Amino acid sequence: MVTSWACSSAIASKDALWELLARLPPTWRARFLQLGFNWHPAFRATGGRVHKVSANLQHIVVRLPLRRRTRNINGSLFGGSLFAITDGVHATMLLAGLQRHVIVWDKNAEIQYRRPGYQTLYANFQINPDELDAIRGQLDQYHEAEATFTVQIQDPEGQIYTTVERTIYIADAHFYKQKSQSR
Repeated sequence: MVTSWACSSAIASKDALWELLARLPPTWRARFLQLGFNWHPAFRATGGRVHKVSANLQHIVVRLPLRRRTRNINGSLFGGSLFAITDGVHATMLLAGLQRHVIVWDKNAEIQYRRPGYQTLYANFQINPDELDAIRGQLDQYHEAEATFTVQIQDPEGQIYTTVERTIYIADAHFYKQKSQSR
C-alpha cells in the first residue's frame, strides 16, 4: 500500500508542477525551470549551473566552472561533477516536452573522459520534436519507452572533454502505477 500511495502522491505533485508551468508564458517557464535547477540542493551541489533554457524547454545549457569545489586533486574538473551535471536534465526536458502524465527515470548512464578540463566547460542538452514524436508513438503503442541521449561537455571553442550517454525510461503514469503494484 505504501508504494501505491508514494507513486500517487509523486504523480499528483508532479502534475501540479507541470500544470503551473503550462499556465506560465514561455519565457517565464524557461526562467522558472532555470531557477528550479539552480536552487535545487542536489543539482547545486554538483557545482554546475543552468546557464540557458530555450523558451520551448527543448534546449538547456549547463555551465560547470573550475572552482575549489569542482576541482580534483590534479587541479582539473572533478569527474563526479562532470557526470552529475548531466543528471536529470533530459528527464526534465522529456516531462515538459511530452505534455502528458508520464514517469521518467534514468535507467543507464555511461561517461567517457577524453581529456582533463582546466577551465569552465558547458553541456548542451537538446531534444528535437522528431524524438518527442517517436517517444509519443512508443507510449501510444506500448505505454512505455526508452530513449538514449548523448551529451558532450565542451569548452567555449567546441573542444570535447567528456561524453555522457544516458538511457531514459519513460512510461505512462497509470501504466507504471499498475506495473509497480503487480510486482
